[in-house]
Amino acid sequence: MRKLPQALIALAMLSLVAAAPSPVKRFDGLNIIAVPGHPFGSETANRSMAQAKRLGAVALAIVPFLWQSTPQSPAISRGSDMPDDELRSAIRETRKLGMAAIVKPNVWVPLSWAGAVEPASEQDWSAWFKAYDEAITHIARIAAEEKAEALIIGTELTKTSRRSEWKGLIGRVRAIYPGLLFYVAHNSEEAEQVAFWPLLDAIGVSLYPPLGFDKDHDGRIREMEMSADRVDALAKRFDKPVIVAEIGLRSAKGAAAKPWESAEERKSAADPVLQAEVLADWLRVLDRPTVQGVLIWRWLSDPSAGGLADTDFTVQGKPAEGVLLCAWTVGCRKR
Repeated sequence: MRKLPQALIALAMLSLVAAAPSPVKRFDGLNIIAVPGHPFGSETANRSMAQAKRLGAVALAIVPFLWQSTPQSPAISRGSDMPDDELRSAIRETRKLGMAAIVKPNVWVPLSWAGAVEPASEQDWSAWFKAYDEAITHIARIAAEEKAEALIIGTELTKTSRRSEWKGLIGRVRAIYPGLLFYVAHNSEEAEQVAFWPLLDAIGVSLYPPLGFDKDHDGRIREMEMSADRVDALAKRFDKPVIVAEIGLRSAKGAAAKPWESAEERKSAADPVLQAEVLADWLRVLDRPTVQGVLIWRWLSDPSAGGLADTDFTVQGKPAEGVLLCAWTVGCRKR
């Protein structure tokens, strides 16, 4: 594992002090993405996963992508980023390292995102759910055979959440996969409209609310607390734990205003300290009894990814590593 510069660890530690670890089993860790040249099962991918383990991660969310050409297309299929054998390798290596393997399919729509998926007619909706069902149940069989600790049945499919087809899909996945099952809603707004939480084991959510100006720390905390409070209320309403399956932002100036914004959408100078500060704030705000896991977006299968000049979401080689090391290995909070 690369050694973090002492200055970066010191930066993370300045605003944090030791706290007693939670006795509740948690799923704290990272979303890990396969990148070209470093497929799961390779020596480099295994090394990258071991680096995540040494930071204190106890879970990895393994992200196979599903692909569709446009938000309106009824055709959706497994992407080419992670064949079955590589998905199996990722689960096996995660568990071999002593971490929980969470299989987290994401839908990739070029020049758009999963939350825009909305077939144009009832016939197209039926076709889309049939294809999605086939893809998810196939992944569920692999997750079951490899004994993955958790499976996510969908991620941020905002415009599908009120559809009745989810009930049948959840039942079919349950018949295949015996582990922890949940869905990941996009922000508290979608989480509040999901109708099928009673059928699942946990409430999953990604949290990307606008956080204001980079230097507006108090305003940022208020936005985070409002989002977390709304998710808290859902947890109590449905008597389910919460797993925050994504928090993150680019290590770039101006990233707090739109934490979801990608490097392709806006060019900016690097600001790795901002990324570290925001993630530290999120971890403190989400330190509450209803939350049983927080997964950072993101970590790559390339062990040399990231670095101080990088302006994307990746936390590797940045001060954010020091924040996670502190939070996950010592248990740290702000004074």
